Amino acid sequence: MTQAASSSTRDFILVACALLIAMLGTTLPTPLYAIYQQHLGFDASWVTIIFSIYAAGVIAALLAVGSWSDQLGRRPLLGAGLLMGAISAVIFLYTDSIGGLLIGRLFSGFSAGIMTGTATVAVIELAPERWSKRATLIATAANMLGLGLGPLLAGLTSQHLPDPLHLIFYVHLAFLLLAAVGVLLARETVTRPPTLRLSIQKLSIPPSVRSVFISASIAGLAGFSVVGLFTCMVPSVMIQLMGQSSGLLIGAVIGLFFVASIIGQAALQWLPPQRHMTLGCLALIVGVMCLGLSIATEQLLLLGLAGFIAGMGQGMIFRAGMGAVSANSPPDHKAAVTSAYFVVMYISISVPVIAVGFSVHAFGLRHVGEFFASLVAVIALLAMISMKRVQARTSPAQANQRS
Repeated sequence: MTQAASSSTRDFILVACALLIAMLGTTLPTPLYAIYQQHLGFDASWVTIIFSIYAAGVIAALLAVGSWSDQLGRRPLLGAGLLMGAISAVIFLYTDSIGGLLIGRLFSGFSAGIMTGTATVAVIELAPERWSKRATLIATAANMLGLGLGPLLAGLTSQHLPDPLHLIFYVHLAFLLLAAVGVLLARETVTRPPTLRLSIQKLSIPPSVRSVFISASIAGLAGFSVVGLFTCMVPSVMIQLMGQSSGLLIGAVIGLFFVASIIGQAALQWLPPQRHMTLGCLALIVGVMCLGLSIATEQLLLLGLAGFIAGMGQGMIFRAGMGAVSANSPPDHKAAVTSAYFVVMYISISVPVIAVGFSVHAFGLRHVGEFFASLVAVIALLAMISMKRVQARTSPAQANQRS
């Protein structure tokens, strides 16, 4: 291996690890909310508000600075994302109020919003030639693995180690420091233009990628709705309906969903490309049906199976959509288009969470969970039908071009 190739591989790994560490921090509080509720005395509706603040921070960051790395460079924005994560961790270390939790989650959202678009593009750009075909998988897998490890690590430390509300955030600060060093060592992939034009991003998609973007977004709406439902609703389902209050077990069930997402992404390399979205939607439909049944029957094993199957489907949809959007984006708009895609995904995460939070008091957790599981299944079915229609329209055109 030449020195240049070795350096390229190193940079690729460093930035992928930085993305994983940043996303890990965004899900650390998930299994801790039950402890916060006991210490601070707030009810379950506040968990919805806290999650909504996080989603608002993500979307705000994506819109405000989502395209800036196309001009400023990837490294400065990656550094800013890690800094936002560190600020969030410090707030969680010292807060003893609902207001502190809200502000901490807002900065966590800023971190996720900056890192998702910028780091995803940076990982793809830094990939050495032998990794180029798997670069999108590495980027999306790092994102999902980080999201999955967060609740698992926080559940482990909160149940088996002292200082359950603080220790994990000290650990995360140490990880963030290592990630920052890695970003400093990685090479820059963007050449700054002579004149910088920094502005709040408008969700305008170049015509060359528009049809692909819309198709990927419809399917992503279903997939990321399940992400929101799992991270918000599963802890309450396990505690209130299944009598399971172990932070480690809650973190493991949620983490299983994200691990399955990575498996689903990896599985696509052995499946026909034209079937990726269809198979992802089918798996998602089966998964959310199992989720509804697990809530109705209060079966923990069925809930775990639901997480695994739905996670597989979400992972297939996520990788297929992300790969198509990235591949069809103009080089000078890659970060902007990627950030716009993540805006749609995080809206898809947040809307179900808000709706669930405000519906539970009126209809009860069981009925709301069953209803939203059924609703996501319908959306996934519509997405699958929509994708088939898009493919049916494009196939004749491609055949005419070949003839």
